[in-house]
Amino acid sequence: MNHKKCRFCQSNLEHTFLDLGVSPLANSFVNSDGLNKMEPFYPLHTFVCKSCLLVQLSEFESPHHIFNEYLYFSSYSSTWLLHAETYVEMVTKRFHLTDTSQVIEIASNDGYLLQYFQRKNIPCLGIEPAKNVAEAALQKGINTISEFFGNELAKELLSENMQADLIVANNVLAHVPNLHDFVAGLKTLLKDDGVITIEFPHLLQLITHKQFDTIYHEHFSYFSLVSVKRILAHYKLQVFDVEELSTHGGSLRLFIKHEHKDVRVSPRVRDLIQKEVEQGLDKLNSYLQFAKQIEELKIETLKFLIQAKQENKRIVGYGAPAKGNTLLNFYGVGKEFLSYTVDANHHKQGLYLPGTRIPVQNPEILKQTKPDYLLILPWNLKEEIVQQCSFIREWGGKFLVIIPEIEVIE
Repeated sequence: MNHKKCRFCQSNLEHTFLDLGVSPLANSFVNSDGLNKMEPFYPLHTFVCKSCLLVQLSEFESPHHIFNEYLYFSSYSSTWLLHAETYVEMVTKRFHLTDTSQVIEIASNDGYLLQYFQRKNIPCLGIEPAKNVAEAALQKGINTISEFFGNELAKELLSENMQADLIVANNVLAHVPNLHDFVAGLKTLLKDDGVITIEFPHLLQLITHKQFDTIYHEHFSYFSLVSVKRILAHYKLQVFDVEELSTHGGSLRLFIKHEHKDVRVSPRVRDLIQKEVEQGLDKLNSYLQFAKQIEELKIETLKFLIQAKQENKRIVGYGAPAKGNTLLNFYGVGKEFLSYTVDANHHKQGLYLPGTRIPVQNPEILKQTKPDYLLILPWNLKEEIVQQCSFIREWGGKFLVIIPEIEVIE
C-alpha cells in the first residue's frame, strides 16, 4: 500500500503541513512492567492534499490496534457530559424526536450521550468498537454493538430494518482511515428524511490557535468545512446548517441530510465558508506557513521552561490527554522539566506517559508537593481545571498554559 495517496481523492501527497518527527501512539500509556521495554515510535507527519486540501496523516497503525482497549471514557469530564445533555435537548426539540424515532450514535463511547435520549424514552443504539468502553455502556442498559462502523455494518442493520432518524457522530470522523467506507455507511443508514449531525475539531481553529498538539496517530484527518462538504457531496449528502462550538479548542457541528432540491440551507453555511476562504483555507499556500509558527512556539516554550528550572521552580503537569503526549514528545520535555503529571481518571493513575515516561499521579499529591507551576495539558478544559485546583494559590502556585502561546495564570 502506497502511503502517499490522499485518502479522499487519491492524488499524490507531496506537501507537508507539519512534521512532528516520530512519536509513540498518544494513548499507549506504559505500565511499570513496560518501563524496561522498547516502545514503538511512528512518524507523525501530516500532509495537505494539493487537490482537495484535506490535511491528513498516513495510516501507520490500524484502528483495531489503537481502539481495542481504550482508556478514554467520556463520562469523566463534567464539561463534556453537559455538552451532551444540551445537545440532546436541542435536537429532540428541533427534529421532533419521539418514542417512535430511532437514534444511532457512532463511536458512542460509554453511553455518555445516549443516556439522555434513553431518559426521554427515545429508542437508541450505540456503535462502539472499543470492547471495554462498550461494556460500560451495556451496563447502563444502553443497546450497544461493539464493532467498527462502515458500509458493511450499515447494510447489515438495514437488512434488519434498522435505519436512523438521527445519526450522531461526535469526534469520530477524524479517527476513520477509510473515509469513503464510513461516509457511504452514513448514507446507507440514514432514513430518507433523517438528519446526521457530525462534530469534529475545526482545522481553522487548529491553524489560528496553533493547536498542533491535537495532531496524533488516532486522528487520521483534519477537516475544514470546505473539505468535509466536498467529501459528503461525493455521497449526495448535503450540509444544511452548521454551528461553531467551543469544545476541543473549537469544533464544528454540521447538520446533514440527503441531497434534495427542497433542502433549505442556512446562511450560516455560506458565512462559515466565507470565513475559511478569508483565512486562506481554499489555497494550498496558507497551509504551508504553519510549520514555521510551530517551530517558533517550541523555542519560546523551551526558553521559558529552562529559565523556570534555573530559578529552581517546580513544574508539574495537570492531565494526561493524548494532545499532551504529542506536545511533550515533540518538545522533548521529560521528567527533568515535569517530575509528574496528575489525572482524575483513575484508569491512568500509576501509569507513565508514552515516550517521556512521566508518571501519572492522583491529584491529591499536589497538596503534598506544592509545585510552583501547574502546566495544564488539556488546555480545552482550562477553566474547569483552574477552578478545581484553585487551592494551589495557597502556596503561591500558578497555572501555566502553552498553547496558543505561553500564558501564566496567577
